[in-house]
Amino acid sequence: MKFTRIGIIVLGLAALLAGAGCKPKPKPITDLQRKEADHLVAEAGFAMNLRDWARAEGLLAKAVQFTPDTGVYWISLGSMRMRLGNKPGAKIAYEGALKAYADAAKVDTRKEVEPWLKQVQVLALLGRIDDARAMLEKTDKRFPTNRNVRAFVDGKQFDQMIADPIFKQGAL
Repeated sequence: MKFTRIGIIVLGLAALLAGAGCKPKPKPITDLQRKEADHLVAEAGFAMNLRDWARAEGLLAKAVQFTPDTGVYWISLGSMRMRLGNKPGAKIAYEGALKAYADAAKVDTRKEVEPWLKQVQVLALLGRIDDARAMLEKTDKRFPTNRNVRAFVDGKQFDQMIADPIFKQGAL
């Protein structure tokens, strides 16, 4: 069977287009990577105690590369970037946290409420207050008897959270 140049190009383009919609499956995070991320976060905590914000930011950025599914690391990174005046970087970090918590809520078979409430918090950090309230309503419907949700809804913790000056420092 003989292929012409045009035939080879057409076959190559067809193969390229066929694979364009396929996303490579992310590699699972190893225990070693989690331990390395934990170590980096601990070191970042030490840097924060010394008020070395730039060093802490760099360490947290490395930690989220090892464990992109750990929302709390993303939030810490966003907070550190806000402290450094890097709002675009903070937004990227908060969006990483939102994705991590949304993914955790999808795959959590124990039906834990934390990833849902954390999404509310991150949406508020992103300045998307209406979206945060909508997520809180959705969470309330999904977990109507959960005491943490009840505190957020009935105890007005959401309104207290967004009014807190410390929260406002880290929010976009």
